[in-house]
Amino acid sequence: MSKIKEFLKAQLSAFAGGMVDYGIMLFCKEILGFAISTSIVISGSIGAVVNFTINRFWTFKKDEAPVASQLWKFIIVVIGSIILKSQGTPLLSTLTGIDYKITRLMVELVVSLGFNFTLQKYWVFKKADRQETV
Repeated sequence: MSKIKEFLKAQLSAFAGGMVDYGIMLFCKEILGFAISTSIVISGSIGAVVNFTINRFWTFKKDEAPVASQLWKFIIVVIGSIILKSQGTPLLSTLTGIDYKITRLMVELVVSLGFNFTLQKYWVFKKADRQETV
């Protein structure tokens, strides 16, 4: 698969997971009254399930690999991602005075492209080396 096609599929997967994540964050914050950081932890966890499923079966097509070997790596990436988003969003809002709904999108873009995609492609769903030992 071409690298551009794979990258675009990964971004579509991230968008789908991100939409679920963002919607649940708004629900937790605006309807349930949770703190923004707590809302992001909850929503990020649920959005991650969507993202993992799409990436495993569609984006990187790595469904033949044992799920456990991918899942523990993915969980580590998600924890890092959630920490970056749950801390970065309120920090950026405080520093800039911009509403959390906007700073969350800004932080999401940076984390998605610079952190999540890179670690998912080259670590979680890494293609097996094709080198043979003699």
